[in-house]
Order: sequence, then C-alpha cells, then structure tokens
Amino acid sequence: MKRRDFIASSVLGASALALSACHRAEENSEEGSVNRLKTKKVTLKLATSWPAHFPIMGTGVDNFAKRCFELSGGSLEIKVFPKNILVPALQVFDATSAAQIDAFHSGVYYWKGKNPAFSIFGGMPLGLTSEEMITWMKFGGGYELWREMYAKFNLYPLIGGTTGPQMGGWFKKEINTLADLKGLKMRIPGLGGEVMKKLGVNPVLLPAGEIYTSLERGTIDATEWVGPALDSMMGFAKAAPFYYTGWHEPGSILEITFNKARWEKLSKEHQAIITAASEEMTGNMLCEFRYKNAKALQELPKNVQIKTFPKVMMDAAKVALGEVLKDESAKSADFKRALTSYEAFVSINKPWDDISTKNFLEIRG
Repeated sequence: MKRRDFIASSVLGASALALSACHRAEENSEEGSVNRLKTKKVTLKLATSWPAHFPIMGTGVDNFAKRCFELSGGSLEIKVFPKNILVPALQVFDATSAAQIDAFHSGVYYWKGKNPAFSIFGGMPLGLTSEEMITWMKFGGGYELWREMYAKFNLYPLIGGTTGPQMGGWFKKEINTLADLKGLKMRIPGLGGEVMKKLGVNPVLLPAGEIYTSLERGTIDATEWVGPALDSMMGFAKAAPFYYTGWHEPGSILEITFNKARWEKLSKEHQAIITAASEEMTGNMLCEFRYKNAKALQELPKNVQIKTFPKVMMDAAKVALGEVLKDESAKSADFKRALTSYEAFVSINKPWDDISTKNFLEIRG
C-alpha cells in the first residue's frame, strides 16, 4: 500500500511539474513574441497622393498608421507623409518601386500608363460596386493578378479603402447632347477618361490640389472628384454649378502598396497587422463616405443643379466602353487577362445581384 501511494504521489507530482513547465513555456513564448516585436522596432515611410489629413482618404491613412502602432504594441511605426513632402502626389508609385520610400496610398487607376490593366483593379465604368469589387479581388482572382502584375515593379499591394459610388462631375455648362461634350477639357482619370475621350472630351489628369484652380481659371471646363462630402470642401460649386450623377466610378479601389522587397523583410506578425489594419480601414472608409456624402448632399449650395446625363450620352458611353475594352485587350495581354477574370466574376455575380440587391432596391423604392 505504501509503495502504491508513493508511486501515485510521484506520478501526480511529475504531472504537476510537467503542466507547470508547459504553462511557463507558453508564457515565455508569448512574452518572447511580444518582446521580440518590441525590441525589433520597425519604422516605415508612407507617402500619399493627398494633402495632409485630407478628410476620409487622408485621415483614413492616419488612422491606419495609428492602428498598426497600437496592434503591434508600438513595435511598428508607419510615418505618413502627405503629397509633396517626400515626393509629388503622382510620383509615389515610382518612388516606392525604387525603394526611395517604403509604401504609398493612392488610387490604382492613376498608374494605367505603367500597365493598362491597372485601370481594371481601380474600378470599371458602369461596372462593379465597391462591395462587388472587393469580392472579386478577394475571391474571384483579382488580388492574385494584381499582385502578380505589381510584382514586376517590385510592389506588393493591399486594398486601402474604397469610395463607394462617385458622382459624374461638375460642369460649367449643361450637357444636353453629345455635341455638348466635343472639345470639353475635363479632369477624369482611368477607363472613364478613355470613354469620355471617345465621346469627344479631352481628359486631363490632375492631383487634388490643382483641380479647383484649373476649373476656376478655365484650364479645364469640368471635373469629377468623388462625392458631395469632398466635392463641397473643394468648392467646385463656385466655378461649375451643374453637378451630374455618376456612372464612371461605381466602386473605386484605393491602395496601400509596399515596396515588395521591404514587405518581405517584415516579420509575419507585422505583415498580419498591416493586412488587418488595411481591411479595417477599407470598411471604415466605405461607411464614412456613405454617411458624409448623405449629409453633404443636404447641404449643397443653392446654386447647385443636380443633373443626370442624357440617355443619348449614356447609350454612347456604353458603346464607347466596349470599344475601349476591346482596344486595350488587343494591345495588352495583361489587360485581357484582368478583364477575363473580371468578366467571369460578373457572369457569376449578376444573376444573384439581380434577384437580391437590385430587386430589393426596386421593391423598396
């Protein structure tokens, strides 16, 4: 009996010691992981295409950097530099590619001159909404293609926000016929600009800070930007009172893009934190745009006239879009691959969207 009691006591004691050792190992592992993150502090330089603390887009990036710092326990610091501090607004792509800076925040379609396929990842005229675009990117193969094509420029992209549906733009004169578009100088980027070009417009690419001055001085005759919240702040109504509903950017994608070599040197923990913070920013930005656009619509100046483009123009725009997509596909294998993936998702998504969201909105009225 004494021998059995001794053996039982020894086994229980050994088990207790083993469990205690396991708990200590887990605690040490967790503490070690935290300590590793804290002792190996990383600082990244991120440049944007927006002015300092620019509402929604700029402040979204500010909050992204703050979240990365919080989630990492202070081991990951992302310093945000507004446009023209480190590099000009539309040179952030090249600067990150060349490792002059670590990352940037901007709009994907600005870089269609690098590769026309990038326009598709930024959003399609008369195409997918923000929710649908993100679904294609995450589950329909868009992300894989985007990252493969950006890798050729030593870049690693993440979705860094989305605007929701944008307005069609501010015009100095009313658009009633296709003839009214001929020779019009308009600030409009991406595939929307290519479509307008086929309709007789001269598309111009301008960063945010130059748009109002160009519109006021007559350098351009019209401009699109985003929606009522940001457009009102820019003061476009003073120079162009006709405000048209949108078609060319139903769900534009913004990006947080890193130098690929720099990204691959980051710890798995820091990569995961950045990815999580970028997804949080994307969801927050979409909701903030919706809320603030809804409020700003009620507060537009009295001289603003909200208009819808004439049917003849939109019918022509649909034809022109088809021509643009055909032309770009013939010129670029990458564009054709991205478009094929995009259209494959559309073919799956549209029947469901028709009987769900579209049908509900028609019922709701």
